This record gives sequence, C-alpha cells and structure tokens, in this order.
Amino acid sequence: MKRKIYNDILKWKNESNGSTALLIEGARRVGKSYIVEEFAKENYKSYILIDFSKAPEEVKSLFDNYLDNLNYLFTYLSQYYGVKLYERETLFIFDEIQFCPRARGGIKHLVADGRYDYIEAGSLISIKKNVKDILIPSEEENLKMYPFDFEEFLWAMGNDTLMDFIKDCYLKKQPLGQALHRKAMDYFKEYLIVGGMPQAVEMYSKTRDFEKVDRIKRNILNLYREDIRKHAEELNLKVEQIFDTIPSQLQKHEKKFNISSLDEEARYRNFEGAFYWLNDAYLVNIAYNTTEPSIGLGQRMDTNALKCYMFDTGLLLSMTFNEKNLVNEQIYKKILFDKLSFNEGMILENIVAQMLVSSGRKLYFFSRNERENSSETMEVDFLISTDKITSKHNIIPIEVKSGDRYTFTSLNKLRLKYNEYLAESVIIHTKDLKEENKNEKLENNILYIPIYMTDLL
Repeated sequence: MKRKIYNDILKWKNESNGSTALLIEGARRVGKSYIVEEFAKENYKSYILIDFSKAPEEVKSLFDNYLDNLNYLFTYLSQYYGVKLYERETLFIFDEIQFCPRARGGIKHLVADGRYDYIEAGSLISIKKNVKDILIPSEEENLKMYPFDFEEFLWAMGNDTLMDFIKDCYLKKQPLGQALHRKAMDYFKEYLIVGGMPQAVEMYSKTRDFEKVDRIKRNILNLYREDIRKHAEELNLKVEQIFDTIPSQLQKHEKKFNISSLDEEARYRNFEGAFYWLNDAYLVNIAYNTTEPSIGLGQRMDTNALKCYMFDTGLLLSMTFNEKNLVNEQIYKKILFDKLSFNEGMILENIVAQMLVSSGRKLYFFSRNERENSSETMEVDFLISTDKITSKHNIIPIEVKSGDRYTFTSLNKLRLKYNEYLAESVIIHTKDLKEENKNEKLENNILYIPIYMTDLL
C-alpha cells in the first residue's frame, strides 16, 4: 500500500548519498518495516535486514567487537544472511534498533566508511535504557512515521482523485458542494472506524468487514499492553493505568486528563515519566495547555495541564466499545450511518489531534478558569502557529464541533481579548467549508472547514 513517507525516504537517499543514516521512528505495527523493505527492493541491488528483536547475540556482539574491523563485520553479515554486498548499491536495515543500542552507536563509523547505506527503524528509541552508554550519532537523520492519514486511506480504498479536489477547494476557500461533501464524509467515517493501522486498512480494503478489522485492532491493543508490561519496567503500572483510561478521560467535557481519577493523592509529577514513556512509544498524542496564545506557544506551556489522545482513532474506538472482546458489526454500521448515540465529540477531537500531529504540528490548547470573573474563563481545543512568523496575528485557534447546532463562546472571548495575536480562527465541523466574520470589531474571519481538511491547515 502506498505511503507518503516513501518519497521522504527516497529524498534522503538522493540527497544524502551515503553521508548520513536514516532513523525512522513510530509505534509498533505502524508499517515501518514494510515500507523500508519495499524501498530496499525497489532502490538497491541488494539489502540485509537485521531484526534486532530476533537476531542472535552473536550478531549483536559484532557491533561491540568489530567496528574497528569493518571488513570482517561486513563479511560475517554477508555470509550469515546469505546476501552479496555491492558498494553504494546495498542497504543495511537495522530493524527494532532499540534492542541493540550499540549498533546505533556504531552508525558514525559505518557512515564514515561510506560503502553502504543504512536505515534504522524502531520505537522507544529515546528511552533511557536504550541510549545508555552510547553517543547519539550526528550522522543520523530522523523521520517520524504515523498511521495512515486520510489521503493514504483514500488511496488504499482505490480513490486517487478525491483528495486532490479537496486540496483545491481548501486553497480556494470554496465548498465541495453537497454531493462531493457527502461522499468525502462517507469515506471519512470509514476512516474514523477503521483507523490508520496498516493491517486494519488492508483488511478493510479487501473485505469491507468491520468485525475482521476490529479483531486486528484488538490484537494490536493487546500487543501494546504486553509491550507496556515488558518494557515500561518500574513505570508499567502507571503507564497501563493511563493507557486504559484514555477513553474515559476523553469523555469529559474539557477532556483534560484528571490525574486524581487514577489516585486521589496523585500529582502530575508522579506520572510524568509514564506520560513520557507513552509519548516516546508513539502510543499517545499529548497536548499541553499554553498560558498565552502568542508566538512561542511552547515557552508558555503548563506541563501540569494536559490532554492525552490516542495516537490512532480506530484503536480508540475499539477501546471505547470494549464490553465484548469483539465489537458487533452492527455497532460500527450504526456509527457509520449516524444511528448510534455516543460521544462523537471525543472521537472527532481525537482524530483532529491525530491529523495535526501527522502533518507536523505540536499540540497545544488554551484553558483558563477564573471563578471570580467568568468573562476570563475560556477553553479552546487547539492552538497552532501560522507558517509565517510575524510580530502579531500568527496564532490560529481551533474549535472542534460535532452535531448540527453549536456555539463558540470561548472562541469569541479569546478573539476579543487576544485579537492582536490571532490569525483567522478555524471551526472544524462535519459540514462543508464556509467563511464568515461574526464580529465586525475583529480583523480576522472565522473559517469553517470540514473535518477531512484538518491536515491541510
């Protein structure tokens, strides 16, 4: 299945020309190994894939003992894997590199040698035990890999043209029109349910069977829970607590993570390491509260107030309906046709967070609670920066709305109070695109975009 990261890898190969290695990070089962091996088959005369989660110790020990004798190292690996090596035409793939930190530490020497190319892939790359006693190589470029985005999902469904039209409408700020908007939303609802994990997408593209898709998603969730128990070490109980309560945390109106729900005496600092572990494993997308919607959102970040989103909304949906081991096909079909009453807002906000992250955005929100002055109380779902850095009007506030009727009291308060900081405000909803100005005192309009345009922001 076609993935956008393929072109990024090709760009690295052509521009680097062996001067750097490439590190690809992402959650387990997100498709790293598959896309790298496909790339190797199509762009090199030969390749060797070393999966360090399965490789014997004698292979791993080579990177301890023979980095000063690369001729022996290459000869051994060539013989062990039965692959002939060609200078500048062979790729070494170090899969699950986190299980052999010393191989990653050896990248400096391997790249300097110049004979072959190197791609590393893995998760939990920066966990302390995986970087202990190694010097992170400066000769390493980094790519992050995420679940299928909406355009990739459309490709998998056999539609190569709809997203081009959506992009054109977004640039021109014009609606798609009733028929095509409905078509786009139908596809997007499928994307919400299936999610972006490659196995789930592939199964759905072949069968259109939600039960088979759900079985795959639940197997992936079980794999992640096993990883937590195995690799989170002293943090495993806290990590699992956070992971399993994500659906209930997102059910709340404000969606801020309530630490006291885990332990009445708990403080964010007690769980900081657990949140870091989940984030490092790419299993969650974390949004932090920023105390002022101005340039440099990260500089005004309040780390004690956060939202914790699931990294894949399809997996979140399977976690949400977990009364049985398998979600009945009818439940998914009711969601698809808007026949099931549930907290749609939580699902939509999660997918928006997912789409913003996969398009390279960091997540921030704005929350202020003033008991003595209600006019100062505000809650805005997301804040992002414009691509152009200016002294003012460079922050885009985003509200995510579900249903046909909604208000945006907090957004209006924010626009009035921080007008000089804000660019055009954005409402993400399930309707077609439109643009309007709700307040003549304010310079910037409100842009209403359908949710499938989120990653175009």
